[in-house]
Amino acid sequence: MPLKTQRDEPPALNLTPMIDVVFLLIIFFMLGTKFTELERKIELRIPEVTRAETLTPAPDPRIINVYRDGTITLDRETVSLDQLKEKLAQAAEQYSQLGVLVRGDAQGSFQRIAEVLNACKQAQVRHLGIAVRPSQSRE
Repeated sequence: MPLKTQRDEPPALNLTPMIDVVFLLIIFFMLGTKFTELERKIELRIPEVTRAETLTPAPDPRIINVYRDGTITLDRETVSLDQLKEKLAQAAEQYSQLGVLVRGDAQGSFQRIAEVLNACKQAQVRHLGIAVRPSQSRE
């Protein structure tokens, strides 16, 4: 049986990677503080506001129903085509990202739906959707 004539070296901790990381952090923070000093020296006066308010959330889309007999409702209120244009234009002025969903009766005249879509366009409504229902029958 061979005998060991030399002693094993005790395990050593390699500190080189840790020292590298510390040096990189020192350089990062030194450069970061240098840039903030330069920013403070810029002769710039930031504008002030009297009241800072949060942005208002987007309103729910307005729903237009076009019935078989040609009746138009805006959010369950019966309106004429001219009234529809007026109300949508007012709403679009208040909120430019106003959304409108047009729901037409399947048995109704498409001409009336086209007139409603044209009224939405004239009222500057940018987000427009048309509601449909998937067919139950599979072909």
